[in-house]
Amino acid sequence: MPLLNAILAVALSAAPWLLLGLVMAGLIKALVSEALLQRWVGGHGLGSIARAAVIGAPLPLCSCGAIPTALAMYRGGASRGPATAFLIGTPGIGVDSMAITYALLGPFMAAARATSAVLTAIVTGLLVGRTATASEPPSAETRTAQGCGGGCSSGCDDTREASAETASQGLAGRLAGGLRYAFTDILDDISLWLLVGLLVAGGLIALVPPQQLAELGSGPGAMLLMAVIGIPLYMCATAATPIAAGLLLAGVSPGTVLVFLIAAPVTSLATLGVFRREMGNRALVAYLAGILASAVLLGLGVDAVASWWQLDITRQIEAVGELLPAWVEWLGLVVLTGLAVKPLRRTLSGHLPHHA
Repeated sequence: MPLLNAILAVALSAAPWLLLGLVMAGLIKALVSEALLQRWVGGHGLGSIARAAVIGAPLPLCSCGAIPTALAMYRGGASRGPATAFLIGTPGIGVDSMAITYALLGPFMAAARATSAVLTAIVTGLLVGRTATASEPPSAETRTAQGCGGGCSSGCDDTREASAETASQGLAGRLAGGLRYAFTDILDDISLWLLVGLLVAGGLIALVPPQQLAELGSGPGAMLLMAVIGIPLYMCATAATPIAAGLLLAGVSPGTVLVFLIAAPVTSLATLGVFRREMGNRALVAYLAGILASAVLLGLGVDAVASWWQLDITRQIEAVGELLPAWVEWLGLVVLTGLAVKPLRRTLSGHLPHHA
């Protein structure tokens, strides 16, 4: 019973904020085209890398879904530094995961996560950019990105197809298509992993003694281990958040939790395979080194700031939970469940916006 109560508590806290994040993700999908992204991240150097990281951060794409967009930029003329920054910054944090991070981890961790995702993307983009050769970037090729490994249920080509389709629609049609994309494709991509995350979070909160994880949950060694575990996983930023909340409430330090939040969403074995094929072994080494070093250093920095400011992260989480009345949380959970379970969603499909 304590396990079920813990899982339900996490789910209720997360549901309304996740719905809000999905709405925002749909609006961004509707209003930001791939062609516009390519224009924004053109060029070389720190400026273009920083723009790619900042622009990619709020976009609603997982690490697999970001691959075709990043490759289109790279093959379309963007240098490997900005393409890498976009590939890391986009899945590292998004509007949907920011909302659930604020709900489950509090404002300090939400701000730390967003800042760290962008900084990791910039640092890694700079490192990978230094591996460029005179022939970079390559000309457009007929082959398509492969190796998503089933991580994106909607398929990697959906991003480009949706962009082409919505480009010819009016504003109302684009908004309807963006919201439908958010509450079908994105929700399908994250729902299974989100359920796993809720189960793991509930288990950590209810079953693991806080002092046991607290003893193992701080310092460079623990952070490096968390990064090594997180990098090969396929776990989107939203689904990683409940697990991070469980770790935090079970006694793991904020910095170590942040390392997991950086490493798990930004890459996966699928991303690594495509990245190596496109840019080579030297770039792959720089890519991994940038993520590892940035995650650990940022984790140490967050622990130092939290200790210096004497922050009570648990109290921040409780304060956010008190913002919404219980009926709003229950309503959010019921609506989210109805949309996430496909048979229920098909029953409700008549009430959802359709493409023009």
